[in-house]
Amino acid sequence: MSTLQDFLDSAFAGSGAIQFQYDDGGRSDAGYKGNADDCVTRAIAIATQQDYQTVYDALNLLAQSERTGKRKVSSSREGVYRVTWEKYLVSLGWVRVNCMQIGQGCKVHLNASELPAGRLGVQVSRHLCAVVDGVIHDTHDPSRDGSRCVYGYYVNS
Repeated sequence: MSTLQDFLDSAFAGSGAIQFQYDDGGRSDAGYKGNADDCVTRAIAIATQQDYQTVYDALNLLAQSERTGKRKVSSSREGVYRVTWEKYLVSLGWVRVNCMQIGQGCKVHLNASELPAGRLGVQVSRHLCAVVDGVIHDTHDPSRDGSRCVYGYYVNS
């Protein structure tokens, strides 16, 4: 008798679709409750295999040095600006692989056949998610059935 996972594996085999695994990145284990716009904190914790609280604190510390002008300061709970989370990933030895250029159109989609294996932090429109060996680890499935455009992804060098 096959399991649900066997069925899903066969259904998605070769289709380019990407599987989804619910993962809060350790947020609940760190004692946080309720909803938050913490996709950056969650994705980095999952991709880098760091403790959620460690990433949360590091991003908030980096946010203190942001030049804000009229915008609000980044917050691990309410959203982190790209310049801030990118500094953090680079400090850990991660590098960005660009997947889209201005005027070029979408070349890489959030599906298993278009992303490399390994642990990735994947940037899509207004969201960062972790992809581990072709499986999205997040609190929701942001893939749009494998059609969502990937702006770039981060990989440990």
